[in-house]
Amino acid sequence: MVNRKELNPEASLAARFGDRLRRLRDERGWNQDELGERIGCTGSHVSAVETGRRPPTRPFAMSADRALGTGDLFAREWHEIKHGNLLEGFPEYVKHEKTAAEIRLFESGLVPGPLQTQAYAQALADSSVKRGVITREQAEERVSFLMKRQAALARREPPLVIVVLDESCVRRPIGGAAVMAEQLQSLVQFAEQPNTMLQVAPYAIGEDRTLDRLVNLLTLPDRSVISYVESQTQGQLDRVLTSVLPLVKAYHQLQAVSLSQAESVDMINQL
Repeated sequence: MVNRKELNPEASLAARFGDRLRRLRDERGWNQDELGERIGCTGSHVSAVETGRRPPTRPFAMSADRALGTGDLFAREWHEIKHGNLLEGFPEYVKHEKTAAEIRLFESGLVPGPLQTQAYAQALADSSVKRGVITREQAEERVSFLMKRQAALARREPPLVIVVLDESCVRRPIGGAAVMAEQLQSLVQFAEQPNTMLQVAPYAIGEDRTLDRLVNLLTLPDRSVISYVESQTQGQLDRVLTSVLPLVKAYHQLQAVSLSQAESVDMINQL
């Protein structure tokens, strides 16, 4: 007990997990080796998780729940650690995105995730760390998650990806001139792919812009359509046809008043 490290559950989600694990272990009078035996690992592994030197894995969390009789408490905490900086509904959306036959994206203000370069994504994550919104660890997880998400779309039979960007997405400088130049060039390259379509909704359309926040629409292999809509603090995945169809209609209306792909690429090249 002399070398027992003080834990700060407020430091991070992983620290909270470790502190809770230790407290519940202490309540049962078990040492780390005894808990490790019940979980199926070594006492040193339990120690590393408790003190935050090693992040918990999903199997570890589920085994801890079984050993401590905590239902799915640690499994839920693991999920929060893994996806803690993602909005509700988004992890499930990404799961469907991996198999979608068609993906339609609209974004205002920022280039949407599937089209972001790593440097652009890193600049956004670094800004969130600077403002205290997320930790450095969460920032790295966010960028890593995005790169994996992009890689999952580069499959043998890629989906049709249709993107409408508000003009603000290509005009707002992110990460400095070099980062933004690389991002704009990447958008041009995206538009050249045989399975993509890119349009810019210019400022000039004014009140005819039919969408005012991030909207993602997925057409699944069975031809059903689901939507994911996001605000600053909430994400909502919806499969109810009466809710999804108005978004599909609004998306088509927006495409009708947006620049053509050739005009959009010309604007991006000028920028």
